[in-house]
Amino acid sequence: MSAERSGTSPKGAKQVKFTVKINKEKCKGCKLCIIYCPKHSIEQSEKINKAGMNFVEIKGKDICTGCSNCAIICPECAVEIIKED
Repeated sequence: MSAERSGTSPKGAKQVKFTVKINKEKCKGCKLCIIYCPKHSIEQSEKINKAGMNFVEIKGKDICTGCSNCAIICPECAVEIIKED
């Protein structure tokens, strides 16, 4: 029940591979992650979860930098950034 996006940090930065997981069933659609995303890489979906909420999704493939702002601000812990070695 999660949306995933894998990527690497932007050019010029230390290359870090990461995966973004959004648990759509935990998401209550508060949009805090959208507000705090510096790259505007998150959007609210038209789809709804089992609780009847419009959850969020990662948009675009190369926009997200893996900064973790979304995971830190999410009150439901619905967003997870997994950095790979």
